[in-house]
Amino acid sequence: MIAAPLLAYAAISVLCIVKVSTMDTFIAAVYEHAVVMPNISLTPVTHEKALALMNQNLDLLERAISSAAKQGAHIIVTPEDGIYGWRFTAREAVYPYLEDIPDPQVNWIPCNDPHRFDRTPVQNRLSCLAKDNSIYVVANIGDKKPCNTSDPQCPPDGRYQYNTNVVYDSEGKLVARYHKQNLFMSEIQFNSPKRPEVVTFDTKFGRLGIFTCFDILFRDPAVTLVKDFHVDTILFPTAWMNVLPHLSAVEFHSAWAMGMGVNFLAANLHNPLMKMTGSGIYAPDSPKAFHYDMKTEEGKLLLSQLDSHPQHPVVNWSSHASSVKAHSSGNQEFTGIVFFDEYTFVELLGATGNYTVCHRDLCCHLSYKMSEKRSDELYVLGAFDGLHTVEGTYYLQICTLLKCKTTDPNTCGDSVETASTRFERFSLSGTFATQYVFPEVLLSEVQLAPGGFQVSSDGQLSSLKPSSGPVLTVTLFGRWYDKDQTLTASSDLIAQAQSVLI
Repeated sequence: MIAAPLLAYAAISVLCIVKVSTMDTFIAAVYEHAVVMPNISLTPVTHEKALALMNQNLDLLERAISSAAKQGAHIIVTPEDGIYGWRFTAREAVYPYLEDIPDPQVNWIPCNDPHRFDRTPVQNRLSCLAKDNSIYVVANIGDKKPCNTSDPQCPPDGRYQYNTNVVYDSEGKLVARYHKQNLFMSEIQFNSPKRPEVVTFDTKFGRLGIFTCFDILFRDPAVTLVKDFHVDTILFPTAWMNVLPHLSAVEFHSAWAMGMGVNFLAANLHNPLMKMTGSGIYAPDSPKAFHYDMKTEEGKLLLSQLDSHPQHPVVNWSSHASSVKAHSSGNQEFTGIVFFDEYTFVELLGATGNYTVCHRDLCCHLSYKMSEKRSDELYVLGAFDGLHTVEGTYYLQICTLLKCKTTDPNTCGDSVETASTRFERFSLSGTFATQYVFPEVLLSEVQLAPGGFQVSSDGQLSSLKPSSGPVLTVTLFGRWYDKDQTLTASSDLIAQAQSVLI
C-alpha cells in the first residue's frame, strides 16, 4: 500500500495499492449479522474472555464468508461492531477486545505469519478466512496505538483507541486499514484520528474505498473518496439505527449510491430491539439486493452482481425547479417536526395536483397523481433548509413528499412504517444550492422501489411507472457541506436524540 498526499485536502492521509483492473463485473456479498453481545460490566473482562466472545461472532461470520465464497462472491462486507458488539460504558471496557493493527504497508499475510506482531489472534483468523475462501473480507475491529506525553492530544491512559475497518484480499493479505473519523455520540470508547483518512485500494474489479456508519453524513472522507479519488465501489460496515422518515438504512444508503454514482455495499447489524436492520448491495441506477427485517432474530447473507466501473451521471439539481413557476396551492402552510428539524408543510388536498412549498431559500415543487385520495391518510409536501444540530451538526436542504402518521397534521414527520395510498405518478424537484442530493423513494413496510423511478439531468426525481406499493416518502435529501458549522446542541435535544437513536 502506497501513502500519498491528498492535493485538495492537505489534512487528509491517503492509503492505496495499485493493481490492474481486468473484470467488467463482479459478485459482491454483504452479511447482516446478529452479533453476540458481551455482558455489560463496569470491570473490564480478561483478554481470554474477550477473545472467546469474539470467536463466537467469528464462527458466525465464517459461515457467511464460506457460503458467499461458494456462491462465487469476490468480496464480502460484514458490519461495524460485528465482532464484539457496541455500547461499552468506558474506554477500559473495550480495551481487552482491541489489537494493534499495523499499517498495510508492512506487506503482511497474518495467516502465513501469525507471530510477526504481538497478540493478533483476530487479525490472524480474518486473514485465514479470506485466504482459505479466496475472497476479500471486510471487517470492523478495534485498533490500539500507544502515545506519550510528548503528544498533547494523547489520552490520559496513554493510548489511542480507534473504531477500525480492515480489508484482507483473497490471499489473506492486509490491504486496507481505516480509522473511523465521525464517531457517533455514544462512542466514548474510541478516538477520532487527528486527520481524516481517505483509504482506497485497487482490485481486478475496480477501485474501492471504505468508511464507517456515521461518516456517510459528512464530506470527509465519504464525498472526498468519490469526487477526488474516483472510487467505483464503497465498502460500508455500519451499526445503523433506523430513523424514519428519511434515515432508514436501506432508504438512505441506496440514495447515497445513486446521488454519488457509485456501487455501495452496506452491511448492518441485526438487532430489531435497537431498530438495527437494513443491509444492501446498491448500484447507481437501482438497488440490486436489500434486506429489512424487524421480525426475526437471524442474520442474512445477500449477493448480487455489479459493474466494476459504474456510470457517474451528471445532475444539475436546481435546473428544473429554478425554471418552474411556483404553484399556488390555496391551502395554508403549517410547520411540523421531522427528526428535531422544523419543516414547512402544505397538505395534498386532491388525488392529483401541483404544489410548491418553500423554506428559507429552498423551494420544492411536486406534481403527482394518486390512485385514489383516501380519507384515512394524510400526505404533505415539505421543505427544510437549515442546520441540524442534534446527534451531529450538518446543514440540510430537503424536499419531501411524505405520509403523516395519522390524519392529524401534528403527526406529519413522525415515524411511520405503513401506508395504503399508491401513486400513479410523481415528480419532485427543488432549488438546491448544493450538488450533493440523494434521491429517496420508500414504500410501505420500509421497502425500496427498484426500477420504479429515475433522476433526470435537470434534477427531477420522477416515477417511471405506478408505484409497486403504497408510498411512505419521496424525498430529495440534500447536504450542503460548505455550510456545516461547529455548534453544540442543547442538552435537552441531545437527551431526546439519545432516546430515539440509542
